Amino acid sequence: MPFVALMFFINYLDRTAIGFAAPNGMNDDLALTAAQYGFASGVFFIGYILLEVPSNLALHKFGARRWLARIMVTWGIVAVLFTWVGSYTQLSWLRFLLGVAEAGFFPGAILFLSLWVPARYRSRILGLFYLAQPLTSVIGAPLAGWLMTHNGVFFGLEGWRFMFLGVGAPAIIVGVIAWFYLADSPNQAKWLSPDEKKWLTDALATENKAKGGEAKSGGHGLAGLKVAFSSGRVWTLSFIYFGFIYGLYTLAFFLPTIIKGFEAQYSVTFSLMEKGLITAIPYVPAAIALYLATRHATRNGVKSGHIAIPAAVGAVSIPVALFAGSPTLTIAVLAVTACAIFAALPNFWTVPTQFLAGAAAAAGIALINTMGNLAGFLAPLITGELADLNGGDYKVAFFVVGGFMLLSSVLMVALSRRGQVTADEQAPVPAGH
Repeated sequence: MPFVALMFFINYLDRTAIGFAAPNGMNDDLALTAAQYGFASGVFFIGYILLEVPSNLALHKFGARRWLARIMVTWGIVAVLFTWVGSYTQLSWLRFLLGVAEAGFFPGAILFLSLWVPARYRSRILGLFYLAQPLTSVIGAPLAGWLMTHNGVFFGLEGWRFMFLGVGAPAIIVGVIAWFYLADSPNQAKWLSPDEKKWLTDALATENKAKGGEAKSGGHGLAGLKVAFSSGRVWTLSFIYFGFIYGLYTLAFFLPTIIKGFEAQYSVTFSLMEKGLITAIPYVPAAIALYLATRHATRNGVKSGHIAIPAAVGAVSIPVALFAGSPTLTIAVLAVTACAIFAALPNFWTVPTQFLAGAAAAAGIALINTMGNLAGFLAPLITGELADLNGGDYKVAFFVVGGFMLLSSVLMVALSRRGQVTADEQAPVPAGH
């Protein structure tokens, strides 16, 4: 799990590095408008969406070790190429290709962990895995700021170009290591004893047998695809996830730009390192909230409230942030939004595997994540367009974000009341376990 979390850390850093580069030289050097930057940020998700489900089915067929390693090396190569981008057109194509290269990684990692972890421990493990995402901003934002201070020191590269090189190369290195390190199933784990392998394999097999018809009818690729696409629960969860990801990527892509805007709005000046550190601030409490929420869910069982309540909190807080009146208060309110999003996401991902298994799980998780990545495309595009239409003001755009997150909360409550997501189908873990 820690190794897969490291892969996720690098994954999220590479896809959001454009957010650090934009206000720190890239937009000026490439002469980008807010709308062009929004499109270039979001077009990543079109490539991702096109290959999401096929990639996850390929992972199910060929094994996580080979497929996750292949994905990582491929995206690392594309990420490094951003170092030499020279125009808006080139930037857009590279973002599209980065999405193609990364397609299937996140749902593949979720599926991989579900093949290893019994249900009653899954919220805890997914919580630890998901910690990589806020920590990417806590560690990655200052790291990106530090890399960008090295202007001209490496073959004359501008700081933002050197940053792309610095965050892209590790993906290639870790991808090669993954090929040799990961094991596709407990039976292949060299660090488990025969008794441990048998206990874990039997526990997972027993759970799969206990799942409903949607899981049992999804044993191979085409059947699994049919089950996923015909499941009302899968589609509802897809729209719920859409709202969360819309909020997540609005923060990821535009928070550095909003922080830069503080300089003109409040007559303050920040260095590159200071901007990176300020960008990281909301994600520190978010990491703590994520840990506490998944710990509570692990001990008490995942309830619909673990997902619906944070969505409602995020819906209210994100538009309020831009009326806060000071940089400090704005960042504090955005920290509440980040806490809400990250408290919900790990617990959300325990829900699909309550009723899906095998190829149906592979296809269902990929479909849900595809809808999320559609939000990843639309969020920066719509946010950038609305900002341009309103003279650089993000208030209207953030009300749109709040609306999508509120919809996620309402849908989660509706799903629960229909009895399709109950008080956790996975048993709570006793205290001390």
